[in-house]
Formats: sequence, structure tokens, C-alpha cells
Amino acid sequence: MQLSYGSFVTVKSNRKQPDGSVVNGNARRTNLSRVEMLSNKKKQNLRSHIYSQNTLKSLRNADSAEKDSRKAQKIEEEIKLSKKELKAKRKQLQKSVKKTKHSIGGTLIGIISSLVIASMGLITFLVSYFISDDTRTNAEENNLTINIRTASETENRFTGIISSVGMLFDSIEKDSEDELAINDIVYKFFERNTDIIAIAFMNQKKSFANRQFFAVHDIPTLMFDSYLAQEIENIEKVENGLIQYENTSPFFNIPSLAIFAPVTTDNVKDKLVVLYSTEDMTQAISAGSVNLSYIVNRDGKVLVHPDISVTKSGSDYSTKYMVKQMFASSQTGEQIKFTDDDGTEYYGAYSKISNGACGIITEVQTSVVLQAVNATTRRNIYLTIAIVAIAILIVWFFSKSLSSPLKDLTAVTNEINQGNFDTDLFDVLDSKRKDEIGVLIESTKAEREILNTFTKLTNKGVTRAIVRKEIDFEPHLKDITIFFSDIRGFTAISDGFNKRFGEKSAGEIISFLNDYMARMVNCITITGGNVDKFEGDAIMACWGVLRDDNLDFELLPDSDPRKKSLKAEHDRHVKSDAVSAVKAAIGMRYSLMEYNKAAEKFTEQHANEPNAKYKPHIRIGSGLNSGRATVGFMGSNDKMEFTSIGDAVNLASRTESSNKPCGTDMLLTEDTYNLLKMDYIRCPENNYTIKPENIKDEIIVEVIPVTFEVKGKGAQHFYGVVNMPNFNIEEFFKTTDPDFKVDEDCAKAVGPLGPKTLNEVRELLGIPIPDFSGVNLDAEESKVQAK
Repeated sequence: MQLSYGSFVTVKSNRKQPDGSVVNGNARRTNLSRVEMLSNKKKQNLRSHIYSQNTLKSLRNADSAEKDSRKAQKIEEEIKLSKKELKAKRKQLQKSVKKTKHSIGGTLIGIISSLVIASMGLITFLVSYFISDDTRTNAEENNLTINIRTASETENRFTGIISSVGMLFDSIEKDSEDELAINDIVYKFFERNTDIIAIAFMNQKKSFANRQFFAVHDIPTLMFDSYLAQEIENIEKVENGLIQYENTSPFFNIPSLAIFAPVTTDNVKDKLVVLYSTEDMTQAISAGSVNLSYIVNRDGKVLVHPDISVTKSGSDYSTKYMVKQMFASSQTGEQIKFTDDDGTEYYGAYSKISNGACGIITEVQTSVVLQAVNATTRRNIYLTIAIVAIAILIVWFFSKSLSSPLKDLTAVTNEINQGNFDTDLFDVLDSKRKDEIGVLIESTKAEREILNTFTKLTNKGVTRAIVRKEIDFEPHLKDITIFFSDIRGFTAISDGFNKRFGEKSAGEIISFLNDYMARMVNCITITGGNVDKFEGDAIMACWGVLRDDNLDFELLPDSDPRKKSLKAEHDRHVKSDAVSAVKAAIGMRYSLMEYNKAAEKFTEQHANEPNAKYKPHIRIGSGLNSGRATVGFMGSNDKMEFTSIGDAVNLASRTESSNKPCGTDMLLTEDTYNLLKMDYIRCPENNYTIKPENIKDEIIVEVIPVTFEVKGKGAQHFYGVVNMPNFNIEEFFKTTDPDFKVDEDCAKAVGPLGPKTLNEVRELLGIPIPDFSGVNLDAEESKVQAK
């Protein structure tokens, strides 16, 4: 059975009426502005009068109400007449406005263009004239110096590594019978050489791993053995006395390389493999220079590169000009000026490591080198002062009044195009201008008003997506997390308002609901969720509906390697959405306690008034489910709504309604639990441990000790959310309110001071502990039954 959801939206709009529309500065347009100001003021007064009359209407008897209705009708007729008069006046004045022969923009473009062409042309000529060979010579010498220094440091580092490991080999050979002594030697070796990840002596079939390094980087030590098994060819080359260097970053997913070298002690020869971390080398070759240095092995494959992504990908640079020149040359080092395939000119230098197994290449673009020529340009300033002075005198009067507001207006427009309709940049716009820019400013502000109103009537996230052109109007299947919440006993609360306030009850109920929903929606907004709809006191929200969730990868064959990576990325997004939804629900628990505290204070303050205003103490129930749903714009050409439908949505709604018999305020379905359990919930499946990076989002849940039969899904478990123990209340709410301060009384609802068990949640929120042996959910209402 497909659930249907209505739409209930309360919009409070404080639309500011314009003071007058100004087109330009002539007298006739000034008259038009005055007409508009008078008309707008009249309309404001008339509408204000209507509001006052309608406010008093509910206190009058039937005869008085009829009289007010006739008066309101008369006022509306006057407004319509005023609009017609204003329209006729505007049309008449616009016809008589004299058009300008030359626009300000055209004049400014002509002046600035002439000056810029003259000044920049002269400067360019002078700079080209004063370029000297010493700049190029210095650049070449500097590039070569950096290359030689880097090569020397690299060779010393590699020689030191092999030497250190050779000494370790000597020590191990001397104590070959004493395993404890060997372990102690190896342990101290890795303490002194923290960048050495692992060592293997292949003839002796011994390998040693820096276990601390492996643990810190979360790498299984067995990966080293796996790597050795695939490098038999390089190991065999060591027999011939060759030293080999290989990039192991793609294998271990950290910047690292392997050194294959012979080692000898007391006539005992062995083949050495050293796994070495290149993080320090990467920093050394990338610091403090515009020159790019990198290390390649004799096959032209990158060993170390300032861009870690290049290192990790194991890029093959064998086709690059400098790499080919280096290994084709018999020289150990050389500097070359060359042009690459893109036509970019470079200075390049190379130095081979003494054993020839790898080389250091240093490059710098000639265009970067020539930036130093800017110093020469200073000598030309005296020659261009006259031109610049004239430009300042002429352009000053135009740029001062036009460039700044145009920049501000461009910035505001960009903000609007990005969906930030309430940007503070509006405050810097000058609404008093009497020229075309003033008209443009007023039009932009009017656009902001329209978009803000539209946003409140639909959905902020959806509106932004439409403005940014990030949304597809065709419905799609998406994996999302759906949230439903409902106020417990809302019917009784509404009856209480009706009995106390009578005809005024509607306004009081709406005021109460707006206060409550604003707090709840704030939590949804903070976590990136989208409010789908309000249905009375119920809220439906979704996470992931605006994500570009392309499921085409599911059509790929299992043999396609892209399928696995695309699925992994997709799963990360879906899990992130589910965690965000739980965060929002946790934040709502805190916000609800704040609301209840404020409601009690509000009720106390008005206790002695006639028909005393009050806000009720409330409890809510919320349900979350993750699954596939149909998402998109649905409806007709006259009315459309961006929403989500499907079994996953229905189950989320039914989960929410199960909070009451379960004695909970927050329930997760089995689907959401299974999605999160391995990464965020300590459970038997993950041996009650979660990764350090996920601890901040840890979720504590308790399984509801009954099995529910869900229509269409079979036997299911629900899970009550106890807490997110590391939830940072202040950090969460300061996202939208920089002045937020934690209420100490409410802090016990969530986070470090929050409950540890469901029974503590029940005690905190005043929920009776249910008797699960007698639980029998209403099948017609929730479509679930306990068994």
C-alpha cells in the first residue's frame, strides 16, 4: 500500500516595500519616483489598515464583521485604482524621457581601452628591450645547483640506507644463533631509522618489519611478503651486482620505494631488499623553490615527486624529454634547454646517482624565470608616469563611482547564482543611486525577495539546486536516508489549544508549531538534509536526494574494475548520509529539551494573564530508514513538488509510528543499522571496535527485544538510538548560530554527558519502560506486527 503525504508549509514573509523606482537623474524621472513613493506609501497604509481590521474582526459580532468586510472591499478597489493611475503615469513619463547619445559604459570602455593599449604596449616594449642574458644565466646556474645538491643529498641518503642495513646484516650474522639478540638489534635499528619500513635478506630468507610504522599507517605486515613475491625479477638482478630502485607507493598506498642491492659481510653474500618511506624526501625536494625536482629509476618510472598523487600512481616518465636524454647520455650530469610537446620552454638539469640505477631531474619553466624581469620593469616606471597620471585623472571620476558598485553587484549576483540569497553583501549596495546602476541594484534586491519567498514555499536545498542548474527535473532512483518525526499526543494538544483560545487557537497552534519546527529544521539543515514536507505536526526529511547519485555502475559487468571503485564511492556517500541523518535526530533531541525548557518559562511568564498563553511540553518520535527511493519533481503542470516515494519511504514512516510501543524517541530500521554497524556501531560483527577516524561519529544503539513482521520485508529488528557519545553540541549548533551557548541542563540529552542505555533515555524523556511481552502494534496503522 503506497502512503500519501500532504504538504503543510508555514511561511512568514517580511517583504520590504521599495521606497521608489529610480531610472536616471533627470527631473521627469524624479517626479516618477515621487509618484511611486506616494503610491507605495498609500498601499502600505491601506494594507496596514486591512491587517488591523482583520485582526479586530475576530473580536466583533456578526454585524460588525459584515461592516468590516464592506470596508475592506472598498479599500481593495482603491488600491486597484491607485495601481492603474501609477501605471498610466509611468508610461507617460517614460515616453518623454530623452535618450542619451553616449552611454557611460561606452565612454568608459573607449577611454580605458585607449590608455591601457598605449601604456601596456609601451611597457611591454621596454620590458622586452631591457631583458638581459644575466637573468637566463642565473636561472640556469640556479637550476643546475639545485639539481646537483638534490642529487648529492639523495645519493648520500641511499648510500646511508644501504650502509646502515649492511651494518645490521653484520650484527645479525654475528648473533645468528641468538634470536632474542637479533630481535633487540632489529628493534633498536628501526628506532634509529624510522623511515625504513621493512628489510629482507633473500638468501637467508629473513625479513624484518618496522611494526610501529605498519601499525601507524594501518598496513598489514604480510603485504611486505606479498610484495617480495611479485618482485622476483628485480631480486634476481641483484645477483649481477645491480642496484635497483622501484616505486612501491601504488602497492602500499603510501609514498615509498624499494631498494634492491647486494650486501656482503665476512664473505657471506646476500640479496638485500629495503622498503623505505619517501615522505621526508618528498618534502625536501618540494620545499622553497619554483624549480621542480623529481627522481626516476632506470626504467623512467617516478620514485619521488613533489606531487604525492604522481608518486602514488607510479607514473611512467620514460617518454619525457629529460628522462630520455639522461639515460641516453654517457655523462653523469648535464643542463639542457628544451621545449616540450605543448610548446613550453624549460631549463632542465639531470644528475645520475653514481651507480646509475636512478637519476634526479630538475626543471623550471622559462616563463617562471622571466618573472624576475619585473625588477627591470621598475626602470620603466619613470617613462610611463605621464601616461599613468593622465589615466588616473580621467579614469578616477568614472572608476570611483562605477567600478566599486559594479564589483559589489557582481559579487552579489554570483552569490545569488550560488543559491546564497541572504548574502550580507546586499548591505554594501547603494540603493540611493539615480543612474542605471541604481535601477540594477533595485532589480537585484527584488530578485532576492522573490527567491527568498520561493525558497520558503518550497525547499531551500531544492531552490539552490535549481538556481545552480544542479538538479535534473526527471525522476531518478536514489539510495537515500529518510526521516520521519511526529509529536506524541498532538491531537490532545490541539484540543487543549481549542478549549483555551477558541477562535484564536489556530494562530496559537501555528505559533507553537513554527517554534518547534524551526528548531527541528535547523538540525536538518546543519547536516545537509532536505525537508521534504510538513504534514501537520509531522516532518519528513531526506538525505542524499540532491546528490548526483548515478547508479549506472550497477550495469557494469563484475569483471570491470570500475564497478568496484564506483560502488565503494557510492557506498561512502550513502553511509555519510545515514550518519548525517542520525546526527540531525540527535541534535533534535537536544533542541527539543531546549524547547521544553523555554516552553515552561514562557507558560510561567503568562500564567496570570486572561486566557494565558502557553506552550506545551512535548515528546516526539522519529524513525530513520535507508534504501532506494524514487526522487524527483512530481505532480502536474500547475503544481509540482520535489519529493521521494517508495517502499523505503513507507517503512521510515512506519518505523516512526513504532516508537510509542517500543518506548523510544528514535528508531533505526535494520537496513540503516546494517549500513552503519561495521563503521560506526560497536557490535559483534566488528569485534566491538571501530576505526579511529570514525570514533567522532560513533553511535550507540540497542536492539528492540522483539521481532517485527514488516509487510513486504519479512521479519525485522528495530534499533533504538541511545546516543552519539562524541557529539559536540556547541560545534554542531554554531554552524548556523555563531553565538550559540550550550545549555547545561539540556547537555545531558546527548554527547559525552548523554545517556548510556535506552532505559536512561526513557528516564530522561519521561517515557515508560514498555512491557515487550505484550507489545502488539496496530497492523492497519503501522503495517508491522510483533511475533
